[in-house]
Amino acid sequence: MKDNKPDLSFWQIWNMCFGFLGIQFGFALQNGNVSRIFQTLGANVDDIPILWVAAPLTGLIVQPIIGYWSDKTWGKLGRRRPFFLYGAILTTLSLFIMPNSPTLWIAAGMLWIMDASINVTMEPFRALVGDNLPKKQRATGYAMQSFFIGVGAVVASALPWMMTNWFDIANTAPAGQIPDSVKYSFYFGGVILLIAVGWTILTTKEYSPEQLAKFNEQDSSNDPETLTHNTVNFNKGGIVFTVLGLVVLGLVTGLNLEKELYLLAGGLVSFGIIQFIAGLLKAKQATSGGFYQVVNDVFTMPKAMKQLAWVQFFSWFALFAMWIYTTSAVTSFHYGSSDTSSVAYNNGADWVGILFAAYNGFAAIAALCIPIIVKRVGLKLAHAINLVLGALGLVSFIVIKDPTLLIWPMVGVGFAWASILSLPYAMLSTSVPSHKMGVYMGIFNFFIVIPQLLAASVLGLILRHFFANQPIYALVLGAVSFVLAALAVMRVKHTQ
Repeated sequence: MKDNKPDLSFWQIWNMCFGFLGIQFGFALQNGNVSRIFQTLGANVDDIPILWVAAPLTGLIVQPIIGYWSDKTWGKLGRRRPFFLYGAILTTLSLFIMPNSPTLWIAAGMLWIMDASINVTMEPFRALVGDNLPKKQRATGYAMQSFFIGVGAVVASALPWMMTNWFDIANTAPAGQIPDSVKYSFYFGGVILLIAVGWTILTTKEYSPEQLAKFNEQDSSNDPETLTHNTVNFNKGGIVFTVLGLVVLGLVTGLNLEKELYLLAGGLVSFGIIQFIAGLLKAKQATSGGFYQVVNDVFTMPKAMKQLAWVQFFSWFALFAMWIYTTSAVTSFHYGSSDTSSVAYNNGADWVGILFAAYNGFAAIAALCIPIIVKRVGLKLAHAINLVLGALGLVSFIVIKDPTLLIWPMVGVGFAWASILSLPYAMLSTSVPSHKMGVYMGIFNFFIVIPQLLAASVLGLILRHFFANQPIYALVLGAVSFVLAALAVMRVKHTQ
């Protein structure tokens, strides 16, 4: 049966998604400038992936917790909106503090706090679309979020360049100090984030738990079959992952391999321990708590979600490679400088800000085109086409020598970005139980975070051993990963 949620008007969907404009200010400032901040404070290029670990690891922990809590929350502000508010306040404070970090490790700690705060706000926004919109409007809702992500990121990514070229604020500083153009960009972004999220909080209403329960009764098709917790052997999985992690740890220690691989070993052991704890709770029949429920939901997710996991894995591996290495790739390969205090390096870093603004601008345009493409060829093929366009964009960086021409490959990256932010969620929202929309959106983030952690573990190692530590090849590897994601999406079986 079709759900009986009323259609929302264009402006209701607009208001509901407007907060993503502010979220993307924080996200884009983080992605476009944190590597620059790390290098300025003394980080080597091959150390940057490890320093970036804070961001995905925080999302891995925070998003399913916030999703679980928001599924079970109801108060004066509703179900999801309390998390919008608290996360926005914390993110704004983080944006003011981050560019004033006096040392590298304080900056790394602030990245952790800032990313946690962004995740507190962002995860419920994804679930809100599933809560408020009927199925036929969800693709439109997620596309609207992509539009605001694109618009917000255009301005936010270009802010350091705008501060320098429009307001004559210095983009260089003495060694070890963050340029004023970056500082003022973060301040401005914090204010915009708080205003945009506040607009959504004030203008958007949510359905009460009772109303949602009635909609769910009328729409049993949105509750696909899943495994029960009785079928999951947590102890077996715990043994496998713990042993595998210890083997990797032994090899890294015994053979004196790169320190990044400790992250991989730690992740495997941690996942094994989590399964042992879940197994212990199951044996004691203490299965009503949030920890057990989230772990069990990971192992009993619907089949379509498991298939989408591979799509997300390869998509976000490519994106993480781009975000980490574009600054060092462009400054070294196209501008010929790795000296963070040089004019050439800072001009290159500013140009990367423009490139990031460009792909987000193209993403905003793509968000308007994607629903049309979907109507013509379907969700899966539309997403595959956009991912291939992203691959062509990234591989072009090693072919194009004139940095001013790099603006054109950003068209393909923009289409891939807009598609990644909308179409997988449209497929997912019709494939998971409606009463667990929040927690499954949070768990879906695992398949964004895991490839990021893997990239942080192995990308630096791969570049050092196979590509003479030239960061431009990280973008080529990203292109290959986009192609693998395009192939994976064609295998997904989801509810149309």
